Amino acid sequence: MTESTGWPGPYEADGAQIYRESFATIRSEAAADLAGMPEDVARVLVRMIHSSGMTDLARDFAYSPNAVKAARQALLDGAPVFCDAQMVASGITRARLPHDNEIVCTLNAPGVPDLARSLSTTRSAAAIDHWLDRLEGGVVAIGNAPTALFRLLELIRDGAPRPAAILGIPVGFIGAAESKVALSENPLGLDYVVVHGRRGGSAMAVGAVNAIASEKE
Repeated sequence: MTESTGWPGPYEADGAQIYRESFATIRSEAAADLAGMPEDVARVLVRMIHSSGMTDLARDFAYSPNAVKAARQALLDGAPVFCDAQMVASGITRARLPHDNEIVCTLNAPGVPDLARSLSTTRSAAAIDHWLDRLEGGVVAIGNAPTALFRLLELIRDGAPRPAAILGIPVGFIGAAESKVALSENPLGLDYVVVHGRRGGSAMAVGAVNAIASEKE
């Protein structure tokens, strides 16, 4: 008698059920971290865990007290979402956006490579300069490039318009941790959500935006 290897084996194929069970599992396994956290913030953390599979994410998760509320209100008011990478822009679920909000990614805008060379920086950082005419009151989601976050902070420090909130979640080994410390310790009173350390990424940034965009889990 040949024993079954279990491959592919039985598996859940109901998408809605997978969705429900996934969020229930997250809330169960991260219950201690979610306890006492404002519900709007907890929804953001839960969805970021869902995007990454990392139920220990709370240990690196930090936010200013008004960040989620400010970002949510900005979206309700029709503010755009500014993204450092096309992966972030593409991942946002447009149906969740409350006001058909514009999603802006200027990484491939004309002139960005030349500006990057003139500033001796990355294209991701140079692309931030193309946000300035619309940045006031917007929601910023950075999931890829620490240089983009550093550049944004430089520009705001020097008088650029202020977004409603910055979701600073770049991933990486060089500059990522430092850029998130700079955001969370900023003296400018900017509202923020960060994942400290090397962890982050486009999927987490998308998860944060999608959670803020709709109160439906």
